[in-house]
Amino acid sequence: MSAPLALLDAAGLYFRAFYALPESLRAPDGTPVNAVRGFTDTVARIITDRRPSRLVVCLDADWRPQFRVDLIPSYKAHRVAEEPDPVLLAAGLGQATEEVPDTLSPQVPIIIELMHAFGLCVAQADGFEADDVIGTLAAREDDDPVEVVTGDRDLFQLVRDEPTPTRVIYVGKGWAKAEVLGPEDVAQRYGVPVERAGAGYAEMAVLRGDPSDGLPGVAGIGEKTAAKLISQFGSLDAVVRAAHADDPAMPKRAKSSIVAAAEYLVAAPQVVRVASDAPVEASGPDAVPAVPADPERIGELSEKWNLGQSTKRLLAALEEVGAGGA
Repeated sequence: MSAPLALLDAAGLYFRAFYALPESLRAPDGTPVNAVRGFTDTVARIITDRRPSRLVVCLDADWRPQFRVDLIPSYKAHRVAEEPDPVLLAAGLGQATEEVPDTLSPQVPIIIELMHAFGLCVAQADGFEADDVIGTLAAREDDDPVEVVTGDRDLFQLVRDEPTPTRVIYVGKGWAKAEVLGPEDVAQRYGVPVERAGAGYAEMAVLRGDPSDGLPGVAGIGEKTAAKLISQFGSLDAVVRAAHADDPAMPKRAKSSIVAAAEYLVAAPQVVRVASDAPVEASGPDAVPAVPADPERIGELSEKWNLGQSTKRLLAALEEVGAGGA
């Protein structure tokens, strides 16, 4: 099997790094750099451990896309900041209105600039989330296996075997405890049909809802009931049809809840499903470079921001690739 294409959920990884490392890691001017260091270390580990031939750092151009808000106004509404963040706004990121810790937002442009200096591909899509960038790049891929590196279970919907395998490297408990999940793993863990595990997971999520994203779900239907219904009837559409047709196989309580949630069930699938046709714009080729694009700039950034061993570790990972370590 060829080396994988690694698609990184950048925001998820730098948020995780921010909370995993102490804010006492600072630049000479006092700027915290814990997220920068942690993110850079994670990229180095991904290259060293997973040996991708291609890698894309995927960004949110808009963390709360209007098309999703139009369908379900409560979508991520509880996470909207009172005032736009000028640092993220200047960086061209739609997260400008998301609640981001004051000491994290200045680190995001540093991370992006550092990735550019290393020559790693950075991508986003105007009006879309990083999930949609990842979903689009995964859907396009028909040559290499895909590995999605994320701490977000929403992306479990992307697992597949054909035409090229797509696996999720789930880092919800940190890189040291990363889990590699494919269709069989998702099916076994959540009780959805293995033959359509990705789609089944998304449909289960629609029924279950997700308070962290402001999705109410269907009243009285939790994760286990949602998965059971999807497995029993085959798909969300079939579940809805059975409820409205008064199918005797449909439990009465679930039937009444599904019928009452008819409007939500029309809108929610379009909100939960990641896009496969987002207008992705990439900074350059996605091949993992054998040598960094701008070593001098890396040195300048490392000194300016006191990045210590983090840049050295990523340089070493690229050197290993360049030496044929893959």
